[in-house]
Amino acid sequence: MARDSEGFRFTAAVERPLSVVFRREDGAWEGHDYRVEVVSARDGLDASDVVMDFRDLEAHLDQVLAPLQGRLLSDLGLAGPEALATHLGSALGPCVPAPARLEELSLTDGTARRLTWRP
Repeated sequence: MARDSEGFRFTAAVERPLSVVFRREDGAWEGHDYRVEVVSARDGLDASDVVMDFRDLEAHLDQVLAPLQGRLLSDLGLAGPEALATHLGSALGPCVPAPARLEELSLTDGTARRLTWRP
């Protein structure tokens, strides 16, 4: 059935929670609980009629997030949400098998503020 998908662009997304702490410029601590959403995309679908295997994308995301959970991100050289999003996107991009690609990565906090990173 993958032939029926030719000429169409498809996306697939997974989400995971992430709790981190930042040190602000004024020295104060600031904790954030995020929903991390990773979107992969491709033109057409593969032979199994998917963009990519969701389980693989979830496993890669879990692996990248695990060392960050509950951590003070400045200890890891990450100064704020923008640096966090860039770090996550850079780590996950190579995990998405061609011809699929990492389309975007978003951090959404508890008040629905959203930061999106695109390669």
